[in-house]
Parts: sequence; structure tokens; C-alpha cells
Amino acid sequence: MKLVGYARVSTVEQNLDLQISALRAAGCSAIFADQGLSGADFHRPGLRKALRQLSDDGMLVVWRLDRLGRSLVDLIQTVNGLSKRGCEFRSLTEKIDTSSSGGRLLFHVMGAMAEFERSIISERTKAGMEAARARGSRIGRRPSMTMKQMEAARRAIEIDLEPITEVAAIYGVHPKTLGRLLREMSKQNCSQSATCPRQL
Repeated sequence: MKLVGYARVSTVEQNLDLQISALRAAGCSAIFADQGLSGADFHRPGLRKALRQLSDDGMLVVWRLDRLGRSLVDLIQTVNGLSKRGCEFRSLTEKIDTSSSGGRLLFHVMGAMAEFERSIISERTKAGMEAARARGSRIGRRPSMTMKQMEAARRAIEIDLEPITEVAAIYGVHPKTLGRLLREMSKQNCSQSATCPRQL
């Protein structure tokens, strides 16, 4: 089995020597590293090279789990991706080795924890949105224009007969966006009044 090592430090001031020495002692024939890169980003050049170096019956080895990444969900996805390619994963510090039955069991437990973490985040997000709605807060993207700006734009177009392109440029929006916003405002006014303004 070919062992490929991967090392990472978050800042350029940190030293990779400890990790590289441990990976060499573990029997890694090739070692790739990223220096000064966050563990939150899984699109790192050194990690990509290490994953490309792995072939069937290979193993990715790290000194510690957080050197591969800090997101449990992304860790699970990366290791599952290795498994689909016929490769294994080993973390020296945590003594996780997916080539053993115990290592696979531990990783399955971690996978269940990652799924639990996702469901908790989803539930908290939904609860936060419901609480915000109950307080009368707006959910979603911030509107491109305020009601005062839209009313002023409507008057400029309908009363002063200014071109919609020029009015849109004043408020920093696309003419199509301004037209859509004014149509929505017009519909809202129609629902509240018997008289409706001219449609754009």
C-alpha cells in the first residue's frame, strides 16, 4: 500500500517539520503540504496534489485530523471520496485507520455526528427565521430600493416623463429591476385602492 502524507499549517510563520517527520516515520513515500492556508478551505493546492497522487490501494496519512480540515462534514466527504476510489485514510494522533474494522467503525460514528450537526444547524436556522418573522423582521435579501426611492422614481417616470434608464442609473439599479419593483408597488397599491396607476 502506497502511503501519501499531507501536512498543513495555518500561517507562514508556523513550522511543518514536526508533521513531516511524523509522516516520514509512518512510512509515507510522498508528502505534500500547504503553508499559510486555513483548514476551512478544502480546495488547497497541496491537498489536491496529495489526492491526485493516490491510486487504488493507496492511503492518505495526516498527523492530526484538523490538519486535513476543520469541518467535520467536509472531512467525512473527503474520506468517503477516498473510499470510493479504493483508498484508505489514517490520522496518526487520533489513531484512526480506515483500513481496520475499528477505524471504519469510528469513522462511521463521526459520520453520524456530522449528520447530527447538519440537522441541528438546520433546526436552529429555521427557528431563528420563525422568531424573526414573529418580531416582524424581513427575511431574505435586502430590497434594492426603499419605498421612498421607488415612489420618487415612479413620479419621475410617470409625471416628469424621464426615461426609465436614466432614473434607474440614478438609483444604481438595472432598468429591468426598477420596472419590476414599480410593477410590484403598483400591484400592492391596487390591492389597497380602487384606482391603479399606469403599468410600466
